[in-house]
Amino acid sequence: MNPMLGLFGMGGGELLVVLCAVLILFGAKKIPEFARGMGQGIKEFKKATREVTDEISNAMDDDRRLPPAAPKQAPPATVSTDSVTSTPPSAPKA
Repeated sequence: MNPMLGLFGMGGGELLVVLCAVLILFGAKKIPEFARGMGQGIKEFKKATREVTDEISNAMDDDRRLPPAAPKQAPPATVSTDSVTSTPPSAPKA
């Protein structure tokens, strides 16, 4: 038995009935057009999937090529002498 037919639980007779129903409903001219459209859709889907996969792998490769970032160091502390005065402030005038 064909594994694909076993997947849907169909036998040979059931498959023949389904194919006849499709032929009656859609006609002989529409079936090739439908199959062609399905093929193009699958082709576009695979292309889009491949592009996304390539983009992700390229981004990961770019991250691996970058040099490691240097650790950030705090700026050295400086003491400002502007706020320290040697003379006391004068008293406010009344």
